[in-house]
Amino acid sequence: MSTTIERDTTLADARWAAVRRKDPKADGQFILAVRTTGIYCRPTCPARAAKRENVEFFEDTAAARAAGYRACKRCKPDEPSLREQHARMVAAACRAIESAERAPTLEALAHDAGMSPFHFHRTFKAITDVTPQAYAKAHRGERIRKALDRNSTVTRAIYDAGFSSSSRFYEATRSVLGMMPSTFRDGGAEETIHFAVGESSLGPILVAMSAQGVCAIMLGNDPAALVRDLEDRFPRATMVGGDAGFESLVSKVVGLVESPHLGLDLPLDVRGTAFQQRVWQALGEIPAGHTVSYRELAERIGKPSAVRAVAQACGANPVAIAIPCHRVVRTDGSLSGYRWGVERKRALLEREARA
Repeated sequence: MSTTIERDTTLADARWAAVRRKDPKADGQFILAVRTTGIYCRPTCPARAAKRENVEFFEDTAAARAAGYRACKRCKPDEPSLREQHARMVAAACRAIESAERAPTLEALAHDAGMSPFHFHRTFKAITDVTPQAYAKAHRGERIRKALDRNSTVTRAIYDAGFSSSSRFYEATRSVLGMMPSTFRDGGAEETIHFAVGESSLGPILVAMSAQGVCAIMLGNDPAALVRDLEDRFPRATMVGGDAGFESLVSKVVGLVESPHLGLDLPLDVRGTAFQQRVWQALGEIPAGHTVSYRELAERIGKPSAVRAVAQACGANPVAIAIPCHRVVRTDGSLSGYRWGVERKRALLEREARA
C-alpha cells in the first residue's frame, strides 16, 4: 500500500496550496518530496518550488525516507521546525496558566519563554488562535464550571477549583460566568433571560439575551420547541418575554438571516470550554462567502487530529449565524450535519455567495 496521502485528491490539492503560499501552519502536518531531485522538504522550504506533477506528499519524514528520498539540507525537515519549537513553548505556557491560582502576567510568561512580551503574545496567538489572557479566562471558566457541577456547596467548589481564598474565586467567577457561582450551580437561578421568537425566511427564530449579551440564537420549525430548548439550557433562570425594545433586537437577528455576510454587531454571551472557545473564535475568522473543512479548522487551531472534537464544538455553538458554523463543510465540499438543518445551512451559504 502506498504511504502517500494522495489517495485523497482534495486533501492533496489543499496541501499543494499550503506549499504554494508557504503556510507556516503546514509545518509538521505533512512532508513533500520531489521525484526529480529525490529530496523531501518541509512545506515552508525556501527553495524554489518544484512542478506540481513532480511532487508527492507523505505523512512524515519516516515515510519519505522509506520511499527512498533524502532530507533537504536547506530546510532540514528532520530537525524540529520553528513552529514545533514554538508549540512546545506555548504548551509549557498553557501548563503554567492551568496550574496557577491567579493567571500569570504576560511579562512573566514571556520571561519564562525567553521572549519579549510582544513576540510571546504574537506567537501564543499564532499557535492557539487565542491570546494568553483569553486562554487563561476560558480555562478558569472551565475549572469553575466543573467544580460547581461536582460540589453541593460553593465553599467546596472554591477549593476543588484550586483557589486558596473565596475572594479570588468570586473575583474570577463573576468575570467568566457572568453570574454569581451559586446562581450558575442552581441552573441560572436569579438570572434573567429576555427572549422572543420571530419569523424569518428560514422559519421560526428564537433570540435570547442575558445581562452579558446575546446568549442564544436558535432556528427551527416549532416555536414552542425552541422555547423548551432555551428553558433546558437555563432551567432555573427567570424567562421574560421580549418587550417592544427587545423586538428591535430580534429584527436585527432576522436581518442577519437574510444577509449573513453582514455579521451581528452585538455583544455575545457564549459559555463553553476552552477548546470550544478556540473553535468558535476560529469560526468567526472565516470570511463570508468562504468555507473550510472540519480538518482545515482543526489545523487552524493547532489540533489537526481533533477533527471530531472540532465538529462537536461546531454543533455546540449556541448562537446560530452570529458564530458562523455554517461555513464549515466536509473535506470534499459537501454539506454535513448542521444543528439547525442542512437545508438552512445551504441557504445561508448561497446567500453569502450571492453577496
